[in-house]
Amino acid sequence: MSDLPTEFDELDEPGPGAESHGIEFMVEEVDFELDDARELTSWIERVAEVHEHEIVQLTYIFCSDEYLHKVNVEYLDHDTYTDVISFDNADDADMLEGDIFISVDRVRENAVTHGVTFRDELHRVMIHGVLHLLGYADKDLLSQTAMRKKEDDCLLLRTF
Repeated sequence: MSDLPTEFDELDEPGPGAESHGIEFMVEEVDFELDDARELTSWIERVAEVHEHEIVQLTYIFCSDEYLHKVNVEYLDHDTYTDVISFDNADDADMLEGDIFISVDRVRENAVTHGVTFRDELHRVMIHGVLHLLGYADKDLLSQTAMRKKEDDCLLLRTF
C-alpha cells in the first residue's frame, strides 16, 4: 500500500500526548473538525487493550465521498461509495497499524438514515475500521450481525 496518498491536512492538535499514543487524525477534501480527539484516542486505546492488541500507528483520514470513492476504485477495484475503508499495515497479529479512511459525507447521510446523531454514527464507523484491523469481517449476514454486536460492545466502552 505504499502508493496510498500520504499528504493530508492535519486536524487541530488533539491535545498533549495524543500523537504519542500512535493515533493521528487527518482531513482531506472535506470541511471537518474533530471536537473530542483526546477522548477518542483514549477510547480507541481501550478497545485495542480489550482485544489484547497494541497500537503501533493508526491514522484516521476523514474525507469526502468522492475522495473515498477514488481510493476504493484505485486500491480495491470497487466502484462503490462506502463509509469506511481500512488498510492493515501491521507486521504482527497482535499489533494495530493501519490507515482508516472515513467519508464524512457518508457518515452524515447514514446518521439521518439510521436516526442517530452524527457523533454516534461517526464513532461507530471509526471503531468499525478498527474492528476490521482486528480481523473482524462483514461480508455476509452472519458476520455483519457479529460486527454490529462488536461495534455496540465497543461503543459501550466510551466514557465521554
